[in-house]
This record gives sequence, structure tokens and C-alpha cells, in this order.
Amino acid sequence: MYADDIRGYVPQDEQEAADRRIILEYIARYPDTVLTRENEYAHLTSSGFVVNADGTKVLMAHHNIYKVWAWTGGHADGEGNLLSVALREAREETGVTHIRPLSRDIASLDILPVWGHVKRGKYVPSHMHLNVSYLLLADEADGLTVREGENTGVAWLPADRLTEITNEWEMDHVYLKLLARARALLENGR
Repeated sequence: MYADDIRGYVPQDEQEAADRRIILEYIARYPDTVLTRENEYAHLTSSGFVVNADGTKVLMAHHNIYKVWAWTGGHADGEGNLLSVALREAREETGVTHIRPLSRDIASLDILPVWGHVKRGKYVPSHMHLNVSYLLLADEADGLTVREGENTGVAWLPADRLTEITNEWEMDHVYLKLLARARALLENGR
């Protein structure tokens, strides 16, 4: 059960502890809609932070809405297995088929604001993503595929220049902590 996984996550800092508390309170308050976009103010999402075998590159997509290089991920849309959501979204958004969990454990919890925007011709009001992140490992030899309507590019970005290239200051701390956690797992042999 996703709530048990979130409850079992050990926060790494004050931000994650606060976000974990709020996410669990929100799940308890809106158990019937928290996994769906029917809950227009906040809903669960899952992201995959995808690295190569030695942690020197991060697989990202250039997203259409915000025009930035960003991690893969998406809405749970009723799916309670959030690791499965992260894997599915990573495969769909990049075209890479050989993606697996670096760890099956949650890597980070973050409440992320999403500003109002137009998607597929329809206005989507500002809301919050109650995001559960996983560390994923992909094969650099797999071909990359742009997903029409969602992104305009897919690339392996150099990890040491990641936040310079992504150019999304609001996400810098998330990307840097996930990169550090991925590298620690790779160094320790998972």
C-alpha cells in the first residue's frame, strides 16, 4: 500500500519530514481521490531520477509545458504502486526499455507546486504534486525516443553540470539530493 510505503520512509532532512507529514495527512483526508486528478488541489505523482551505471549521467526529457530539461514522472491516475508509475513514465517519456530500480525504496518525498497551464488545449489550474521519487538505472545503449505532445528532446545529461543545464532553480535541491543518493547506492554496490 502506497500510504504504508510513505509512512515507512525515513526523512533525510526537515523538508522531507514536513512534506511526509503533510502528504500522509492529505492521504488520510482524501483517500478516495488522492491518487487521481479528480483531486484538483493536490494528488500523488511519482518520478524517476534515471542515472547511468556509473552515475556520471542523468536521463532527462525536455518538457513542452515549461520548456526545461526535467526528470521523468507523472500522475498516479489511480495506480497505487508508485514505483510502477515511475518506471512506466520513464519508459514512455524516454523510449528506453531497459530501466530498472536502483532501489525499490522511496528515494525522496517532495511537495511540488505546478503553476496553471494549458495542456492539450485545456486549462489546468495551479495545484500541488505530492511527489514520491525513485532512483532508476537505465542502459545508455538503448535508443532514445521523443514523445510527441509531451517532450521535444530526450538526452543523457552530464551529472556534474545537471543544474546548469536544467535551468530550473526550484528543482535544483531535489535533483542534487537525488544525484547524491544515487551515487551513494552505486558506490556501495546497491
